[in-house]
Amino acid sequence: MNVIHPTVHPVEAPPVTDAANNAIPRGRMKDIQGTPGTPGGLALRVSQFAFALVALCVMATTNDFPSVTAFRYLVAAVSLQSVWSLTLAILDIYAILVRRRFRHPRVISLFAIGDGITSTLTFTAACASAGITVLIGNDLNDCAENHCSRFETATAMAFMSWFAVSPSFLLNFWTLASK
Repeated sequence: MNVIHPTVHPVEAPPVTDAANNAIPRGRMKDIQGTPGTPGGLALRVSQFAFALVALCVMATTNDFPSVTAFRYLVAAVSLQSVWSLTLAILDIYAILVRRRFRHPRVISLFAIGDGITSTLTFTAACASAGITVLIGNDLNDCAENHCSRFETATAMAFMSWFAVSPSFLLNFWTLASK
């Protein structure tokens, strides 16, 4: 029977070294900017906080927002968004200073669930407020007696906060799903 035998080439043994000085580098997953503990993640958190805080301040400075349920819902949602984003921004700053990343699946799942909840609340509150703002401004033509420009500004800032929290949620969810 004709069988082809592979040729084996001798390989030199690697030189003996001190294991403590030349530790073998472990393979690490590259950190994607925008995930928790990265400068991109910190930028997203700061922008979420800033937009939510502006929406909260603009809406709170009007004297007639408590009369509409959608505006009260917007204030509650952006309040929660600002507290959540500020807390995670502080955690991101700490992680950057100590040069650690959040890689534990439970921590990532907590971030993904929190981002999902706050983004959903912020988006629904912004949509409800936008509907009321259009009703007051266009359908009732009642902007002379109301603060339509402030309502529109607060609603726009809530949408911007949602646009900033969406990449955070998607990156956290993707990181969690890829483990």
